[in-house]
Order: sequence, then structure tokens, then C-alpha cells
Amino acid sequence: MTDTYQSAHTDFKNGFSYGKYLQLEQLLSAQDCLTQAHDEPLFIIIHQVQELWMKLIIHELSNAMQHLGNTTIDPAMKMLARVARAQEQMANAWEVLKTMTPTDYLEFRDAFGQASGFQSYQYRLIEFYFGNKNAFMLRPHKENPEHYALLEQALQSPSLYDLSIRLLHQAGFAIPTNILERNYAEPHVVSPEVLAAWLEVYRNTSKYWELYALGEKLIDVEDNFRRWRFNHLVTVERVIGMKTGSGGTAGVPYLRRALEIVLFPELWQVRTVL
Repeated sequence: MTDTYQSAHTDFKNGFSYGKYLQLEQLLSAQDCLTQAHDEPLFIIIHQVQELWMKLIIHELSNAMQHLGNTTIDPAMKMLARVARAQEQMANAWEVLKTMTPTDYLEFRDAFGQASGFQSYQYRLIEFYFGNKNAFMLRPHKENPEHYALLEQALQSPSLYDLSIRLLHQAGFAIPTNILERNYAEPHVVSPEVLAAWLEVYRNTSKYWELYALGEKLIDVEDNFRRWRFNHLVTVERVIGMKTGSGGTAGVPYLRRALEIVLFPELWQVRTVL
């Protein structure tokens, strides 16, 4: 049995160990609980894990958007596939948090005051990348110039869907100038011409295979985003009912309205008219 491990590295004085490479001392000491409540570590860890997945999603999504802007679709597809898989992990994380009861939550709820996921700049950045633009959402980040500037740039720049519509135009579809050169700080408005273009793509998949595959990948991403939001809503309702959220939002009603937002509307409508 000893021979099995003789070649294993055990001296890391001058090299990277697993813990050093991953900075585990820093990572595992970041759960700074404010109370002695048993479930507070669960609450902190779940939200920290969500933020780590969001960091990966931002990394993949921003690079995918750069590729789409350069009309290199294949690398973007791989990155968007990874985004979708990461989203699944985020959605599943709520299942662990659901093991916390309302009574468990009330043991530490007052300790963190007005702190709320509503204030997550990474979540807001992902929403802006997806095209859910709203200048009001910059306000919670005005005290952090770095985060504010990053969000403002994303607000003013083409979204993932805007870049996809540009690809339709470059493929020869008649996309109006007011769609291609619109105010990107505003949400995309449904366009008959964009719908007609996607309809042609879906009717002639062999001719427009790359665009067809991109359209389906966008549906994957929005599908998983909706699942994350729905699981979040159910978790919140299980834990706080109809109480106001810690960040001052209406809580469950606010989250229900968010479920009505459609990021890539023509891609969903094309299923009806196809």
C-alpha cells in the first residue's frame, strides 16, 4: 500500500499546493457569520457559491459576445454552452437553501440589515449582457466607482441578443437601421423584421445552420435563466412569505414580475409562427 503513494508530492515549501493554488485559506475563512444561528453559514455559503458561478458566467459570456461581435460563432457557442451548464448549477443551489425554514432564517435575518441579492453587481451585469437594461439599477452601485463604470458600459453597449441580430443582418436579412443602431441603454423592442429573419432561419436550418444553432443556444440560456429566477422565487416565498425583501423591494411580487421579462422575444415567437 505504501508503494502506491511513494511518488506523491508531499513537500510544497517551494511550490504550489492544492490549497495555495486555490487560496483555500482565504476562501474558507470568508464566511464571517454575524450570529450564532446554525443556518447562517448555509445562507452565506449558498450566496457566495452563486457569486462564484456568476463570475464564471461573466467570463464566458463577455468572451462569447466578443466572438459574436467578430462574427466567429463557433467559439462563442462553446462558451454559451458553458454558461448554460453553470446556470443549471446556480438553479440547483436553491434546493439546498430550501432546507432552511422560516424559523431558521429569523434567527439571523435582522443581523445583516439591508444587504440583499438585489445589490449584486455581478447579477446586474449578467442581466445587462442579456439585454434586460434599466438605468435605475445602476443606483445601488454608485458608491463603488469600479462596479458602476462596468455596469454603465454594459448598459450602453450591445447586448448578447443585439450582437446576434447583427449577425442576421450580416447574413443578408433586412434588419432596419433603427434596430441595428438603436439606443442600447433601452431594452430590445419586438421587431417584425427580426421575427421574419429568425423564421427564415428556422425554416431553412441547413442553409443557416450556424444561426439556427445560435438561436437554440440563446433559448437554452434564457430557459435556464428563467429556471433560476423561478427557483429563487419559490425559495424566497417558502422562507419569508410575502414579507418585504431585505433590500427594500416588494419581495415575492417583485420576483414574480421579473419572471415575465422575455430576453429574446422573437426566438420564442418564432415557435408559434413556424
